[in-house]
Order: sequence, then C-alpha cells, then structure tokens
Amino acid sequence: MDFNEHKPIYLQISDTISDKILSGEWIPGERIPSVRELGSTLGVNPNTIMRTYDYLQNIDIIFNKRGVGYFTADDARDKIVDLQRREFLNEELPLIQKKMSLLGIDPCELFKCQNS
Repeated sequence: MDFNEHKPIYLQISDTISDKILSGEWIPGERIPSVRELGSTLGVNPNTIMRTYDYLQNIDIIFNKRGVGYFTADDARDKIVDLQRREFLNEELPLIQKKMSLLGIDPCELFKCQNS
C-alpha cells in the first residue's frame, strides 16, 4: 500500500477498510484480519493497525469479540456512506465549488443541463 504523507497512516488504512466494506469485499458480520495479519499484509506496525481498529470501533464500523477477533458491524456500510457523505458535503464540495467559481465553470457544464 502506498501512503500519502499528508494524512495519518491509520486513517488511510481506515479508508481502505471502508472501501472494502462499501465494495462488498468485506461483508456485514464477517471476521476481518487480525491486527497482526493486516499489519503483515500491509507492511505496517501492528500498533498502527490497532489504532485503525480502535478508530473504526469508536465509530461503530467494526466490533471486537474478545478472544475471537474483529468483525464488520451489520450496519457498517450504511454508517460509512453516511460518514463519507457528510465529509464530502462539508469538506470537499465547498472546495470544488470555490474552484469552479474561480475558474468560471458553470455547474451545467458538468451536468449537461439543458437551458430552458
């Protein structure tokens, strides 16, 4: 996995896990790799994976069955969609709108609006 230096690694790993859940690669209620397994697969320190898992547990995307492992929450997909939607609307879209305004791009250019 190639990491971006501008975002903490544990959040980048969280994004990757979220993508796996959204794509259906990891299904609700399914056991996910252990901290050591994922750390080995990604070439990352297990403490970083543990931080990722703690973060995902705090937002109810995964849960831990003590002695058994980590699992995806039944409603993980819905929670991820809601979280990413809010992030997009509050953080990314305003930047896009500002850039469009600076460049004089009309939204109709993007969405092929028909002028009435």
